[in-house]
This record gives sequence, C-alpha cells and structure tokens, in this order.
Amino acid sequence: MKLAPIALFTYKKLAPLKATIEALQKNNLAKHSELIIFSDGPKKDSDKIQIQEVRSYLKSINGFKKIDLNFSEKNKGLAVSIIEGVSKILEENETIIVLEDDLLTSVNFLDFMNKSLDYYKNNKKIHSISGYTPQIDLKNSYPYDIYFTQRASSWGWATYKSKWKEVDWKVTDYIRFKKNKKLHRKFNAMGSDMSFMLSKQMKGNIDSWAIRWCYHQFKEDLYTVFPVQSKIQNIGFTEGATHTKGNSETLRFATIFDKTNKINFNFKDNIVLEKYFIKQFIKPYSIKTRIYYKLKGILQN
Repeated sequence: MKLAPIALFTYKKLAPLKATIEALQKNNLAKHSELIIFSDGPKKDSDKIQIQEVRSYLKSINGFKKIDLNFSEKNKGLAVSIIEGVSKILEENETIIVLEDDLLTSVNFLDFMNKSLDYYKNNKKIHSISGYTPQIDLKNSYPYDIYFTQRASSWGWATYKSKWKEVDWKVTDYIRFKKNKKLHRKFNAMGSDMSFMLSKQMKGNIDSWAIRWCYHQFKEDLYTVFPVQSKIQNIGFTEGATHTKGNSETLRFATIFDKTNKINFNFKDNIVLEKYFIKQFIKPYSIKTRIYYKLKGILQN
C-alpha cells in the first residue's frame, strides 16, 4: 500500500499548530509518510511576527519520511491555499490526506485514512474519506468501522486525484441550482445549512472551498466514508480562530476521540445511506441545534 502524502495548511496560530504537529508525529505511519506544509502569508503587517514564529517552528520539526515547506509571501486565504496546494500535490500523486493547523489526530488516523483510500480506490462512488465524525451511538450488532454520508468533512480528510480534478470551483451552474427549490431540499438532506452556505459563497460573503467541494459531491451523487469513532478532534474553536467561533461550537461538534489504536478496519462494500447514521450525522447541522448553540454562545458571552 502506497502511503498518501499529507498536506498541512497553516496560518499564524502557533499553539494549535504545535499541538497538531505533535499529535501527527505520534501516528503509527508518520515516519513513513511525506508531510507537505503550506504556510500562508500575512493579511496585514501586524500578522508578520506571528507568521515568522510559525515558520521558525516549522523549520525545526521532524519525525516524517520527508518534509516539504512552502511559504507564501502574500496572503491567499484558506480557500485558495487549499485549492492550489491540493491541486499541486495531486499533479504527481493519486491520493492525498489533508489537515489544517487546529486538528488533533488519533495515533491510528493515518492508518485509517490510507487503508480507506486503498480499499475504495476502484469504487467510482467514493468521493472522499473523513477522519472526523460527529458522535455516533452504535448498535451493538453493527460490524463495520465506517458508515457513508453524502456530505464531505473538511476536518482531516482524503481524496483521489480523479475526484478532485473534476470539481468546477466557479460553480458555473449555480443559477440553475438557485432557481430549483427541489434541488435545494435535496442538497439540504445532508444538513439544513448547505444551500445557505453555497448562497453566501456565491455572493462573496464567505470564502469556502469546502461548500463547493460538497456541492460537487451532491451533483455527482457521490459518498464520503466516515469512521464510526472520530480520528480527529478539532481544537480550533478558540478566540482568534479564523474560521471557527468559540465554546458553543465546541459543544455542538463534540465527539468521542478514538484512543484504541486499532489498525485493522472492517470496511463495507454496500454503499448506501442508513437512516440510523444519517439522523445522528445531520443533528449538529439542523436548524434547531444551530439556534440552540447560537443562543448558548450569546448567553455565555
């Protein structure tokens, strides 16, 4: 099994980056894996000192088969950084594993991601692999280590060159989608926030590669492989985080972190959406849940 290169995207927060790197170094397959890091440039002059500290630290890390550092002089933003960085790596590789600088990985994260990529490599219906999962309460009789959704996750994920190269990042058919309420409802089956986020993206109110990635998945009727127990813990819900918002969000996406170090996984061949899993999966994205935690956040402040 050829191991996928790991792409790590970072900006200016040193503490969560260190935690991310230290967790990744403890992975079973770290010393056999190539790590490619993309460090974005400053938005404003006051960011330069923090970015210099980040880059000094990056030059000191070890524990991987190979480390490639890419420092941008200008600020690209997360969406452009990821689209360009992933595309660059997939020019020479068939698979990729992607992390951002606020994600703790379990020691078997790389095992799960690489073995999932290998197992489903010839299955044209698989869009991506997720390392994160919301908390899932399993039935005692469930024999597999994975389940399927039709919504990708941006928190520790992997994909194939064949899937990535097909994405229309400009969403050129958006006008047709915008006018079709039936398509809106179908897209929102994986979370009531989907159409709203795509609308914000197309209006320029947010800059998200992930919602465009999910929209491509929706159009092509593709599936994401999720672990039944999360291999990712997001530590980015802190003050000053660029793309996340605080403690109420921490609670909304809380999950049980895999500490088993299991390295052999029981995969499923029959790719279907199971109501038992989807009902739990979409709960954090439901209107009711989002309102509840938004109000909770307001009260906390």
